Amino acid sequence: MSSTTRQATSLWSDALLRTLIELRSLYERDKSSLDDMAQEDFGKLLQAAERLDDCLDGGDSRESRHELMNVLAAIRGYAEMLREDLQPSHGELADSLSRLLLAIQTADAGGESSAEGRSTAVTSEPGFILAVDDRQENRELVARYLSRSGHLVVTAASGEEALRTLEQADVDVVLLDLVMPGMDGREVLRRIKEHEDWRATPVIVISGHQDMEDIIECIEAGADDYLFKPFNPVLLQARIKAGIERKRWHDREELYRQQLERNEKFIRATFGRYLSDEIVTDILERPEGLELGGDLREVTIMMSDIRGFTTLSEKLAPAQVVTMLNRYLGTMTDIIMAHQGTIDEFLGDAILAVFGAPLSRDDDADRAVRCALAMQAAMDDINARNLAEGLPAVKTGIALNTGAVIAGNIGSERRSKYGFVGHPMNVTSRIEDHCAGGETLISRSTLDKLEGHYAVGAPQTLKVKGIDEEVEVYSLQGACQ
Repeated sequence: MSSTTRQATSLWSDALLRTLIELRSLYERDKSSLDDMAQEDFGKLLQAAERLDDCLDGGDSRESRHELMNVLAAIRGYAEMLREDLQPSHGELADSLSRLLLAIQTADAGGESSAEGRSTAVTSEPGFILAVDDRQENRELVARYLSRSGHLVVTAASGEEALRTLEQADVDVVLLDLVMPGMDGREVLRRIKEHEDWRATPVIVISGHQDMEDIIECIEAGADDYLFKPFNPVLLQARIKAGIERKRWHDREELYRQQLERNEKFIRATFGRYLSDEIVTDILERPEGLELGGDLREVTIMMSDIRGFTTLSEKLAPAQVVTMLNRYLGTMTDIIMAHQGTIDEFLGDAILAVFGAPLSRDDDADRAVRCALAMQAAMDDINARNLAEGLPAVKTGIALNTGAVIAGNIGSERRSKYGFVGHPMNVTSRIEDHCAGGETLISRSTLDKLEGHYAVGAPQTLKVKGIDEEVEVYSLQGACQ
């Protein structure tokens, strides 16, 4: 310690000790006129003052400086509260406390005189504060002071206890001492900022260490602020207010994000019953996907229906028709979606699906063919369930055709659907008219797009209504091994 520093320390320490002697004398004189709480606070202030001589004799080591700052913080904290409580009824005691606070400020400034300044009130939304300090007097002081401002304060005497508290409660701000036995403040800070649920919790480090390296290390580790002991109570309130506001903003943003996720899940679950997952995703992730219009896409179109369903439905009760139809459509829907097809619509017992929009893939035609084979294979199980319930067995006809269509939103601003328009749609419909029960017909355009190997029948030429050219089709037999 330099001679100048020793001289400055001697000056403020002597002034501080003289002020404490004066305050003790006034307290003993007026003690009987004070309430129990004031007497208790004076007792803690004077108890902290008794440790001051040992701190001043401890030299200028890092540990001695930290101990001195803890003592000064305790004295200052209780002096602030007592002065507030005693004005104006005990003016002489309050004036002595003001002189004590000025002496502490001089000590905190390293021996340089500093004006106390006018106290400024800081109003803050009440928060849930966790104060972590291994010293009981420090924990009690912070809890007392912040509770007077309306905050709910819990304390922890160790790093381990602090982490247990965070696991059990939603804390708004953590006040963290650095020097603690066992798990120190740095480790607590690291664990808080690495934890997914805690990292947004503001952490204010309060320490007697005033080394720049400590400050930089804590800020880089995620600390939101760093205050020196003995801390200025008004400054602490301002920091806590800012921390609470940050936490509230984060909580509101997190709640908003969760609401958006719930809404999106609801939209997907609800509209997924009417649209394919890909169309719902396109709408949610690309707002312009709701605009009317479309683009030219090459797709493989699938049309299927139950052969003779109209005649069958006339012989059954409405409830039986609905049961049979839902069983068929439910099974077919699962198969089409499993093969990444887009179901455009249901028309009674008929299904219109497309492979290649809104997302195009290289194997659109192959997936459509494999899907048709799976649909025909699933009819055995559907019919077994129908027969078990006294319902008739049914057969489906499936048509596949590949061509260029306009894919997009069709309709009006008030009512629209994702659909497909183009000549290949009409061709597919005409092919489907020629399908026998249990048969799948694919057009030449689809056959030419296939990369896999499939067994097909001899080519058939269809002359279909409303279309001038003949259509070449093949009966799909199965996949080649």
